[in-house]
Amino acid sequence: MPSHATRYLYLARHGEAVGDGTALTEAGRRQAVLLGDRLRGAPLSVAHHSPLGRAAETARLVAGRLDGVPLELAEEADDGVPYVPRREELPDAHADFLLEYVDRFPAVYRERGPVLARRALERFTGPVEGTEDRHELVVTHNFLVGWLIRAALDAPPWRWLMLNQGNAALTVIRYAPDRPSSVMLANDMGHLPEELRWTGFPPELRV
Repeated sequence: MPSHATRYLYLARHGEAVGDGTALTEAGRRQAVLLGDRLRGAPLSVAHHSPLGRAAETARLVAGRLDGVPLELAEEADDGVPYVPRREELPDAHADFLLEYVDRFPAVYRERGPVLARRALERFTGPVEGTEDRHELVVTHNFLVGWLIRAALDAPPWRWLMLNQGNAALTVIRYAPDRPSSVMLANDMGHLPEELRWTGFPPELRV
């Protein structure tokens, strides 16, 4: 049997984006640089990123603050709806709201998203083969971060919903070979000044 070591998965939502999502705003660029500064002390081996412009630009700016951490395009980190729930899975009190929320997204998001989400679980989660721990960054999108948090906690598949992430917020999940996965940090924005926190959230969710 091959030996296994611990994977530390660092997840970050992209910085604040312009309206069409192809690039970052000035605030988003500042967020990305500050996220890179936050990660300087982490022994990262690679920075994966979504193919979409807002995530790719975030990853480039983050990597620019790090020492020789390579960038790697990851199709699995693309944006999409990771799981489309059925009504019978949902709490009665919230079913209408949640189903209407999911239906707002384009059909391609709902059709392709679950495929990407399954592939992301296969590529990014679980202990790693070998004897050396691995630290990896994935710069991605709100829904995939919520999906991976849900999976780490063995929550029902629909529970990715409403696990919202701020722009350039940091989540860290630990996958050790001898214990359950652990969410060590979630939606942390301590590296951002107050004026750059909680972007990416509806106004009523900003604190």
